[in-house]
Amino acid sequence: MARLILRRSALALFVVFAISIICFLLSHVAVDPAAGVAGDSATDEDLAAIRVQYGFDQPLIVQYGDYLAGVVRGDLGNSYLSGEPVSKLITERIPATALLACLSIGFALALAVPLGVLAALRPNSWLDRLALTLAVVGQAVPNFWAGLLLILLFGVKLGWLPISGSATLAHFVLPAITLGSFAMPALMRLIRAGMIEVLEADYIRTARAMGLSKRKILFRYALRNAILPVISLTAVQFGFMLGGSIIVESVFAIQGVGYLAWQSMSRSDMPVIQAIVLFISLVYILLTLFADLLNAVLDPRIREHA
Repeated sequence: MARLILRRSALALFVVFAISIICFLLSHVAVDPAAGVAGDSATDEDLAAIRVQYGFDQPLIVQYGDYLAGVVRGDLGNSYLSGEPVSKLITERIPATALLACLSIGFALALAVPLGVLAALRPNSWLDRLALTLAVVGQAVPNFWAGLLLILLFGVKLGWLPISGSATLAHFVLPAITLGSFAMPALMRLIRAGMIEVLEADYIRTARAMGLSKRKILFRYALRNAILPVISLTAVQFGFMLGGSIIVESVFAIQGVGYLAWQSMSRSDMPVIQAIVLFISLVYILLTLFADLLNAVLDPRIREHA
């Protein structure tokens, strides 16, 4: 187990290092950082002075070293527009995005698990076809379109739920449904496929022959083994939700990291964009690492082949 942890952690650190290089190049090579600081009305003399002041005239390797040292200290620079520390801007928005992601993955699992299990118990039945149809529709409908439809129906026409903001838990209901509906299909199909495979295994036939109840076979043996791949996919989907929240938070005007990313992209605030990309990537890597280690704890076969 210790060997597996070291290998996975080393790989995660390497990926983080690679992403830090990409994030640095995003704001130092793709665009002129001095122009972003000075604005559109700056003269050549202004740009030259800013390059010297911020160290943009230094070699890229020196600038990257300073950037990496700042990231390690938690210093992600300052916003070009507001002048506030980027780390402060992101920290203030994390709670809203984290709450939205948790509610969304909870909604996705609440639908995916029972639908996947029922579809596996009755393959090729009307229930199975209904579950697969919902999966296709869930992935086919774009997030922004689904969000607008929910706003029109439950917010405007029926008036049941608020349509924008993040003041109360009710403000997160429609965004969570919108974001969770896109993650649900992949989880449901994986559970269905896993359950069908497990229910045909020899040890399940043996459990039936021993006279164990269907309920005990289903939940103690079949679902427990079929759910293992879902853990990894749930972590991946959770990471996708952080990226997908850019669209959903913009539609519902939720003051989270995604909405901050949209505002920064529309105003070309590169330090904020760079920091958000790094933050989302880091969270995604940590979630994937956690899922790998959790799978190893639950499945002894993974530890044996580590």
